[in-house]
Amino acid sequence: MRYDTVIIGGGIVGLATALNLLEKKPQIRLLLIEKESSVAAHQTGHNSGVIHSGLYYKPGSLKARNCIDGYHKLLDFCQKYGIEHEICGKIVVATTAGQVPLMQNLYDRGLQNGLTGLEILSPEQLRETEPHVAGVKGIKVPQTGIINYRQVAEKYADLIREKGGEIRLGEKVSSVSERQGVSNVVTDKGSYDTTLVINCAGLYSDKVAQFTEKEEIKVRIIPFRGEYYEIKPEKQYLVRHLIYPVPDPNFPFLGVHFTRMIGGGIEAGPNAVLAFKREGYRKTDFNFGELKDTLAWPGFRKVAARYWKTGMGEYYRSFSKSAFTTALQALIPELRKEDLVPGGAGVRAQACDYDGGLLDDFAILENPQAINVCNAPSPAATSSLAIGDTVSELALKRL
Repeated sequence: MRYDTVIIGGGIVGLATALNLLEKKPQIRLLLIEKESSVAAHQTGHNSGVIHSGLYYKPGSLKARNCIDGYHKLLDFCQKYGIEHEICGKIVVATTAGQVPLMQNLYDRGLQNGLTGLEILSPEQLRETEPHVAGVKGIKVPQTGIINYRQVAEKYADLIREKGGEIRLGEKVSSVSERQGVSNVVTDKGSYDTTLVINCAGLYSDKVAQFTEKEEIKVRIIPFRGEYYEIKPEKQYLVRHLIYPVPDPNFPFLGVHFTRMIGGGIEAGPNAVLAFKREGYRKTDFNFGELKDTLAWPGFRKVAARYWKTGMGEYYRSFSKSAFTTALQALIPELRKEDLVPGGAGVRAQACDYDGGLLDDFAILENPQAINVCNAPSPAATSSLAIGDTVSELALKRL
């Protein structure tokens, strides 16, 4: 059977794209292929479950526009289908006077992005809001929430099937070829002809994109593992909201923070270390070929040269619980090493260009036969329905 479109990748972005397409064009012949035995097996199922407000992102960027739009679409979706979520708010804390100007920039960004109800907190107001936090100033962001994105993705999948879309699990794409305007997607279990390929392969999006491009693409996915601890139940009173530091503007990660979870409990972290395997959730996970590809990429070597001190600090925290605790104590001094137990881990697919730029915005590469979503980092889960809307509109111009 020939399909109108084949979507590669069963994470939340691929599923949201499929759902948007079927809602806009119900008669479309759509196939989604996922190599794992379930949807949401990697980035979607291993993130911290935060509903992001859009505070951090450059006004007018794809990230900002899709996050704000996606935020509202996600909340409407959850209310319609009864998916548990909570808008609990978060606090961004400046722990030193030197961070206050950066915090003010975040506040201004939030206003430009349309957030309402933002509050600058004095030290006294900060203590009233989060009694155990140490800081000289803070921002209260009421829109931030928590959710289980695996549940969201599974509901997307249910609706895709109800609307006539086909989902094939446990099939790994090995090649994509094109002849006379028809693409042939080959997996380890079969092959499928399609008018359009949509690549939402996450940690392998650059590899799949290269199948569809005649020239070498100028980005690579660099996998960064984020490791978490959880706070023991008897010390969870230390955290009321989500608590974040002021992020380093030169590094595309938010720093260690505290996140309440929708199923109960509080996560602390993550750090951000280079993973030696694209799906390497444990320190011992290793794939020689994938690590070699990372180290061979000129852009990564430039990143390593620029951020080696930061990177070494992240690795030190990865192997030293005491160092990890010290980083967390910058926000909550009362926290002790014995209050933490090992938690989960996730791997972020971070696109890196040839010149060593860590792409901060969503990146979509197009050619006549394919749409490649090559960078969809956080807040992609929050933004999924908006990104799916954007990608589906690009697709419908071809179909």
